[in-house]
Amino acid sequence: MKRLGKYEGFLYVAPLILGIVAFQAIPIFVSIYMSFTDWDGITPPVFVGLGNYQEMFTADPLFIETLRNTVVFTILAIPLTTGLGFVLALLCNRKLRGIALMRAAYFAPYITNVVAVGYIWFWLYSPERGPINAVLGMVGIDGPAWLSNSTWALPAVVIVSVWQGAGYPMVIFLAGLQGIPKDLYEAAEIDGASAWKRISQITLPLLTPQIFFVAVTQFITSFQVFGVIYVMTHGGPGHSTSVYIYYLYQMAFASGRLGYASAMAWLLFIILGLVTYGQWKLQRRWVFYG
Repeated sequence: MKRLGKYEGFLYVAPLILGIVAFQAIPIFVSIYMSFTDWDGITPPVFVGLGNYQEMFTADPLFIETLRNTVVFTILAIPLTTGLGFVLALLCNRKLRGIALMRAAYFAPYITNVVAVGYIWFWLYSPERGPINAVLGMVGIDGPAWLSNSTWALPAVVIVSVWQGAGYPMVIFLAGLQGIPKDLYEAAEIDGASAWKRISQITLPLLTPQIFFVAVTQFITSFQVFGVIYVMTHGGPGHSTSVYIYYLYQMAFASGRLGYASAMAWLLFIILGLVTYGQWKLQRRWVFYG
């Protein structure tokens, strides 16, 4: 009984450990090996060494295009999502009647199913029946075919992503705003500081930990965007909205190149790891932990 008591804790956590090993650890190591093979998921894998990684940058122009689209999407989405989240947090950081309902309304798109969001915005962007072009027509602007135009398709998807994702940084910033002492604002107001001065000299410096956290998480999220692309554009028109994860999905499940897709997945892991590491290094220069 004493010996059983000694190992009793391991018995309690054994199901969790087995689940992690079976469904996370083993697949990770298998995918590492498969990234060095030519494998379709059915026939035995053929070891090709670094062939998959070499093909990405030398023999697959579509990979370069999807990587470029992902970078453009990330550059557009991160500042817009972060900025909108900050503005919403400022609006919600007030003691007003119905403020809880307002906060819930701003956060609701973030937890709304991406398929529902995609189909709603697909209708909003409709050139013939969509209300966006109808409103533009009222002011004399001929709205484009948003999702069928290679110039406008990616910005249109970015708008949807920003609209849906702004609720998350809003909550983070709102928590940070509520932790800033009111005395600082009162003292600044007595000294004659304008609203912009109070935001730039008090709010933003004291929110740098939250800004840093949002920047890291938004980069990871933006670089892995998939659902809204899959629902609204399927990577089109042409390949103008084909992003990294969508192309990985196509390689794995449409083309049956699971080895190549595994290599893409590990390259993405390396990219995210390096950029995140760089962000952690740079945060020492501008993040203030008070």
